[in-house]
Amino acid sequence: MILDNLSAGKKYAGMHVNFPKAFAYLTETDLDSLEAGFYEISGKDVVATVFTKPSKTKEESLEKFECHDKHIDIQVCLHGEEAIGWKPRETCKQLKGSYNPEKDVSYYADEPDTYFQLSPGQFAIFFPEDVHAPMIGKGDIKKLVIKVKI
Repeated sequence: MILDNLSAGKKYAGMHVNFPKAFAYLTETDLDSLEAGFYEISGKDVVATVFTKPSKTKEESLEKFECHDKHIDIQVCLHGEEAIGWKPRETCKQLKGSYNPEKDVSYYADEPDTYFQLSPGQFAIFFPEDVHAPMIGKGDIKKLVIKVKI
């Protein structure tokens, strides 16, 4: 997992073949003006979703303590204050159900090891080994999630 400011995003572009396109989008797009919806950045390899939803309590967020096998998430808080729970997948012991290949998601019943704040102007990168519980806060949160195909 990586947490940083959008202004530092370009230094991560070399970590994955599709990261340059994702970080170019983040630096060249007026993120504040993005409407809710789905955006293809680079075909099906790099896609984005923008949404505004009510925040969740820690307990509600843990109902979907998730990770992905075929995508890397780059999550950006656009408006609001968001806390996210995190734990390394290798230490999770309580798989909830089985992997859903259509949605590329596995859920765990474990508790996060830590929580961190994601504020406007910051991003978090979640790799397949990062189990995360997003959208914890108060009020509405406007968010951009970029899915980078592995």
